[in-house]
Amino acid sequence: MEGRAKPDYATCVKISTDASLREMIPPGALVMLTPLIAGTFFGVETLAGVLAGSLVSSVQVAISASNTGGAWDNAKKYIEAGGNEHAKSLGLKGSDAHKAAVKGDKIGDPLKDTSGPSLNILIKLMAVESLVFAPFFAAHGGLLFKLF
Repeated sequence: MEGRAKPDYATCVKISTDASLREMIPPGALVMLTPLIAGTFFGVETLAGVLAGSLVSSVQVAISASNTGGAWDNAKKYIEAGGNEHAKSLGLKGSDAHKAAVKGDKIGDPLKDTSGPSLNILIKLMAVESLVFAPFFAAHGGLLFKLF
């Protein structure tokens, strides 16, 4: 705490990695269990609707995240370049506008580099899992409708 000891980078990385993996369990379970629950209890028609809804909403969020992240990244570059009068009027590095753009870039980079592209994996995972279990859903799915 006083700054006299050497930092223990390995422990820091281990703590961060363990916390990240623990925090990914609920979203991962949601993605993996949704097709199984929909197909088993409600049938293939409901599962098709779930897949279509996840596709449409994921594509919209992915495009929005990628575009937003790119815009924040470009705002910082625009100010730093100072290539025209408007950019110069905002101030160069160290100005309030540049500080704000740097903060925006810290949010924008994960949006455009990880959050947007990761939704592609979500769509593929749900679709492939649904295809793997399709014969089971066709034969035994829709339990709630069969019971009532």
